Amino acid sequence: MAELGHVVFYVRDLEKSAGFYNKIVGLKLVGTLFGGRAALLSGGRTHHELLLIEVGAAPGPMQGRHVGLYHVGWKIGDSLEALRVVHGRIIAAGYALDGMSDHTVSQSLYLRDPDGNEIELFVDDPAIDWKKDTAWMNEPVKPLRL
Repeated sequence: MAELGHVVFYVRDLEKSAGFYNKIVGLKLVGTLFGGRAALLSGGRTHHELLLIEVGAAPGPMQGRHVGLYHVGWKIGDSLEALRVVHGRIIAAGYALDGMSDHTVSQSLYLRDPDGNEIELFVDDPAIDWKKDTAWMNEPVKPLRL
């Protein structure tokens, strides 16, 4: 059974947006990524329910991205085998994958829904205790091989 894992927004001002989701919504800032250009926030259910990525106005890899929804992540199981099953369904249904990533704490498949919205389907790595160990936040995103 799939469950909503997280939402990712591109934001103009990371500090201002993280402050809003912390002070107004009540999410806790649990860490940063991408050299301080992204913030992970959580209500405690998972390692992050919200990821904010600053696109700002300055030149850099995020310049030109629109502000707003980037993608929605759905947790689809608890093992790489579950991800393999979903991968097979995606291919059998004729959908193209945009990417496959190993985020250390989770492994993900990326694709578009029929309207072009980006969807992430992922499983958490049971070997990573994200409640006690935040070292995964400093790890680079790696290619995933299933």
